[in-house]
Amino acid sequence: MGPLLTKHQKPAQVLLMGLDSAGKSTLLFRLQQGVTMGTSPTVGFNVVTLELDKNTSLTVWDVGGQSTMRPNWKYYLEGCKALVFVVDSSDRERMAEAQKALKKILANENMKGVPLMVLANKKDLPNSMTIRDVSNQLDLPSYTDRTWEIQGCSALQGLGLKQAFLSVAKLIRKN
Repeated sequence: MGPLLTKHQKPAQVLLMGLDSAGKSTLLFRLQQGVTMGTSPTVGFNVVTLELDKNTSLTVWDVGGQSTMRPNWKYYLEGCKALVFVVDSSDRERMAEAQKALKKILANENMKGVPLMVLANKKDLPNSMTIRDVSNQLDLPSYTDRTWEIQGCSALQGLGLKQAFLSVAKLIRKN
């Protein structure tokens, strides 16, 4: 179990996906730059290399989540070492839609055995769902063909982000 990045290797590719307005770009920029930036819907993708510590770097592809973008998600899956799927834990009405989107991604041949990290974002909101509720709504216990974890976070406050991506790095190492 060595580092994810040596001087001769490129960082592992991680996909950051989820429905629109889940907070993907906000959490990525918060993690990278340490500040909350105003974001607008991502058309296409953002790519950022995160230096989590001196031995751990990840290249994170933040892919737009609007319904018109989702048919293109399949083009980003090849070479993916981990999937970070972000949900708005305060948006109960869209959990079924999120579950369907996640299931479709994980059914792709390129995603066979790829570890999954679900981030239940917006935990700072008073009406957010518990981790257990989000896990059940997304039917995570049914994914027995891969390692998965779920963590709560708040992109606006920066809570749980670095820990989540360090966990992603561990999942990649184990895989």
